[in-house]
Order: sequence, then C-alpha cells, then structure tokens
Amino acid sequence: MTTRGSSGSIISSQRPPFVLIVSITLTGIMANTLITPAIPDIRDAFNVGTSATGLLLAAATAPGIFLAPVLGLLADRFGRREVVVPCLVLFGLAGGLSSFAPSFAVLLALRLAQGIGSAGLINLAVTIIGDHWQGAERTRYIGLNAAALTASIFVLPPIGGVLAGIGGWRLTFAPMWIALVTATLMWRRLPRSARVAVTLRTQLSEARPYVGTARVLGAMVMAFVLFTMIFGLVLTVLPLYLADEFGVGAAGRGLMLAVPAVASTAAALNVGRIRHRVGASVTLAAAFFFFVVAFAVMAAVPALPAIVVALLLYGAGEGLSIPTLQDTVVSAAPMRNRGSLVALFVGVSRAGQTTGPVVGGVGLDAVGARVTFAVAAALVLPIVAAQGWWRRSSRGRGRRGVVAVSEAG
Repeated sequence: MTTRGSSGSIISSQRPPFVLIVSITLTGIMANTLITPAIPDIRDAFNVGTSATGLLLAAATAPGIFLAPVLGLLADRFGRREVVVPCLVLFGLAGGLSSFAPSFAVLLALRLAQGIGSAGLINLAVTIIGDHWQGAERTRYIGLNAAALTASIFVLPPIGGVLAGIGGWRLTFAPMWIALVTATLMWRRLPRSARVAVTLRTQLSEARPYVGTARVLGAMVMAFVLFTMIFGLVLTVLPLYLADEFGVGAAGRGLMLAVPAVASTAAALNVGRIRHRVGASVTLAAAFFFFVVAFAVMAAVPALPAIVVALLLYGAGEGLSIPTLQDTVVSAAPMRNRGSLVALFVGVSRAGQTTGPVVGGVGLDAVGARVTFAVAAALVLPIVAAQGWWRRSSRGRGRRGVVAVSEAG
C-alpha cells in the first residue's frame, strides 16, 4: 500500500519507473496511429467505403467518451493499479486478435472492445504523474509524457506502414500484444493505493466544483477541437489524400505522418520554459495559430514539399498544446479528485478522436481533401482570436473565461 506525503502526493520512494508510465501512454495512442497507413488497404480488402474506414478508427475511441470518466471515478475509489492493468489486458487481447478478423464486422467489434480497454490508459498515465510529482517537477514530467505522446502519434504510423508493406494490413495489429507485457510490469511496479470509502454521489459532488471552472472548461473545449483535428484531418483525411492524389504507398504515407514528430517533440520538451516566459494563453494561441497556417497551406498548395512544411508547423502546435492542456487539468484538483477530473478531460478528448474520423471521412467524400483542410483552418481561427482577446481583457478584470485557459494552468 502506498504512503502519502503531507501534500497528499505519494512519496518518491513509492514512485513507479517513469518509463512504465510512458508505456501506458504509448499503448493508449497505439490503437489508431499504428494502423493509419493501412487504412486504404483495409478499405480495399473488405471493399468498404471511406466513411466505413472512419468508423473503424472511431470504434477504438468511442467507448472512451463515456467510459473514461467512469474509469476515473473507479481509479479514485479503488486505486490506479486496479483499473489500469485490466484496461491494458483488454486492449492487448482485442488489438492482437484483430489481426485474425475474417470480416469487417468482426474487425469493427474487436476495435470496440479495444476501445473499452484504451478508455482508461492515457488519462490514468497523466493522473499517475500528478499523484507522484508536484509543482515544476510535475510540469516537466507531464511535458516529457506529452513529448512521447506527440512523437508516437507520428512515429508509430511509419512503423505501421513498414509492417503493412511487409505483411499486409493484418501485421499492423501485431504490436498490440505488447500491452500484455506492460500490464504485467505495471501490476508488479505500480504501488497499490488505499481504497477510498466514499459513495458515487460524494465523488461526483466533490468533483463538480472543479469541472465547472472556466479554466477546466476552456481546456476541455480546446482538447475536443485538437483531437478532432488530429484524428479527423491528419490521421484520416491526409493518408487518403496522399494515396489518392499523389499515389503515395503505405510506407511513404507512414513517413509523411512522421514528419510532425520532430517539431512536436521539440516543442513539448520546451513547453515548460515557453509557458514560464509567455503564459498558457499565449502558448495556446501560438499553437492553434500554427494549426490554422498548416491546414491553410495544405488546402492552398497541392504539393508534397508544401505538405511537409505544413506538417512541421502542425507538429509544433501539437507539442505546445497537449502538455499545456493536460497540466492545466491535472493541477486544477487535489489527488482525491484528480482521476475523475483528468478522466473527464480525456473523455472529451475521446469525443474529438471519435468525431474526427467520421467528420473527416464525410468531408472527404463530400467536398474533397483540400476543401476539408480549408474549412478546418477557418473553424480553428476563432480559438486563436479568443485567446488573444481574453489575454487583453483579463488584464483589467482578473477573471477567466470559458474558452481561455488560466495563466496559472
């Protein structure tokens, strides 16, 4: 059983290896990023439409919309280890068995099961960091975890592309079995938490004040938009655009999707220093401005070199935004309620992950990739304007609004 310090955090001697925490994050993000380059191949193998492949990606994230908050409540009550390990086991089994799916319907069902397992992974990884580190040290480790997350979003697709090129789309699901190894290690190394003897009603009533703050609501709005873009535009529309417009194969698509990893990792590793200099609002405004420029370039310049430049800008925006939003939510509540709050944040992010592929697939079928990118740039621009407006207006008022994130976050 763990021992807590005076601040409520778990003492350093009880900390699990940070690399294991990162492995939880990498497992959670693996569900879609690893198979993205093989999406056109899956589409052709089962003779389904583009919208159907969007559902395939959405199936792995949809359960998290509703289950992530529930799993957060369970983790606050029964302990982090008792929730994260079963999630890893289910993820590994369902993901690994997807390699043997005989039909698209069976594959879709396995992806839903995998989505149930992944619902508790990324949020619990961030929660565990919040439990074991405080202050500037916490910000640093959240940044490192976010760097791993953003890098994996773009490093895993090339791996998936190589696997698809070697053994077809089924081989891209083989690495999912690694989750079972992670589950075993986490059960042995993650300290067992004391159970909290409170009712569900008490848990909800205690968490409600933190959820209703402008600081948290603003972070959730931006997280929804951010993950809609990641999984709808970059991981759904872009691979199909590269395949259909430029004839780029699976391995090439994977390499293109790896381009943002350079900028995103560099940005995430330095986000603590950047936020210290300019604050969270300016950091987020810059991040979303990079998104606007990136999608505008993709829409206006149909050339591979231009897309590479756009992906670098996009990666910088992602590396700045994800750790800033995560740290905002983690630091908004005490340990007793942290799992619930972070899980709700991740549930909103999952809603974006689920909505993105469906909307991206529909947009691609209806108006094409370039128009879809242009519309996205136009829709993201108001967030940049809102951050700038709020920073100016809040100087004289000392309060926070719904779409803005507190400078303290």
